[in-house]
Amino acid sequence: MPTLEPINVSRLYRMIASQIKEKIRSGSYRTGERLPAERELAEMLAVSRPSVREALIALEIEGWVDVRVGSGVYVTGPQSRLASSAGPMAAPALLDMGAADLLQARLLVEPHCAELAARHATPDQIGQMQEAALALPGSEQPFRHNDRLHLLIAEASGNAALASTVQHLWALGERSAIFNKLNQHFVYGQVWEQAHNEHLPLLRALQKHQPAAARRAMRDHLLGISRRLGLDASEDREM
Repeated sequence: MPTLEPINVSRLYRMIASQIKEKIRSGSYRTGERLPAERELAEMLAVSRPSVREALIALEIEGWVDVRVGSGVYVTGPQSRLASSAGPMAAPALLDMGAADLLQARLLVEPHCAELAARHATPDQIGQMQEAALALPGSEQPFRHNDRLHLLIAEASGNAALASTVQHLWALGERSAIFNKLNQHFVYGQVWEQAHNEHLPLLRALQKHQPAAARRAMRDHLLGISRRLGLDASEDREM
């Protein structure tokens, strides 16, 4: 009887990372040398810039490059303990959870949660959301208030399965090496200000019990996050 081989579905950013890694191994890109800019790499590989960005972040986590925001991406070679001790495919469990995948999943779930929350949230839940949203500006730990707001909205949806799904997606984000590295590079004070400004129309829609407006505001906010991280979380993005 003929047998079938398992299919290995490789994410596009990992395929891009593999090509760049081979160029570093072969000496085409030498240690200390700056790689071509994201735009150039995207043109050379005929892929999108967001896919290139995820690949570069994956390579940084493995120790092949050093991403210096505002300066460029520099070759370091496999010199980190992670890359040198575990080989070229180090920490696949961390790298497989791409940031764009996470944001795309959140775009599929959280706007619907916001719509339901606008229908079902109690005055006490609305008050807690307002407290979380207004505590973010100027906070030394803005991520805590941001996380709390999103989870409160999920809980207020009235659907325990959806709320649990959102909690799981946030837990995956906390464990995603790529997502955390992107936040480290690109999330700072001004970015939190932009996030707060996006929270305000969402909060107003929830307070006024406007489901369609709440759904739209949450979607706009998540797309804003995607743009700030240089990612593409749309449904028709490159995979």
